[in-house]
Amino acid sequence: MADAVDFKKLEKKLYVPGNGPALVEVPPMIFLMVDGQGNPNEEEGEYAKAVELLYGLSYTIKMSEKAGNPLPGFFSYVVPPLEGLWWTAEEGPFTTGRKEELIWTSMIRQPDFVTEEIFTWAKEELKKRKPHLELEKVYLSTYTEGLCVQMLHWGPYDLEAETVKTMEDFAREEGYSTGMSQPSAEGILRRHHEIYLNDPRKVAPEKMKTIIRHPLGKKG
Repeated sequence: MADAVDFKKLEKKLYVPGNGPALVEVPPMIFLMVDGQGNPNEEEGEYAKAVELLYGLSYTIKMSEKAGNPLPGFFSYVVPPLEGLWWTAEEGPFTTGRKEELIWTSMIRQPDFVTEEIFTWAKEELKKRKPHLELEKVYLSTYTEGLCVQMLHWGPYDLEAETVKTMEDFAREEGYSTGMSQPSAEGILRRHHEIYLNDPRKVAPEKMKTIIRHPLGKKG
């Protein structure tokens, strides 16, 4: 039996950044997405419910073969990490302050075989097991991020400002303008992007690992 595909190992440039900032070209990817706003730390709040939705659907698709529902094009894979796009109504440098004002899109990458038909099937299956979930809030979308600068941030989210400054200084030295709040090929605005490499509920704050990714504009 072939090993399960792990996108973190297969695409190390995207998921295993070095010690400093680096330029990366991010290809189109398929995501399950949920939009929302408010404090992500609120217990049983909007963000927590979004994460439950995303993981519920992701594992419904991943476990489909073992559940006796083989899907077209299916292959064994590791569910990719949770990600998030973050911004506020006031355009400007992103800050984790005033969490109640945060606007976000929470998302999990899906393998390329996941179509609208499979997405619809997964929602129907999950609804049978968890009828309380607001599945109408989830959508399937391709997201093309393009050229970005990214860096691994160690520690609490509230200390990201120094990492972001290092990234922005690097991009400026390389001659790039910001691509923040500019639309992707699909019309989705490119935002402050976080990829969570471990679960903050299970590790100490100082050991948290988060990839921070910012979109870039044209050079010069």
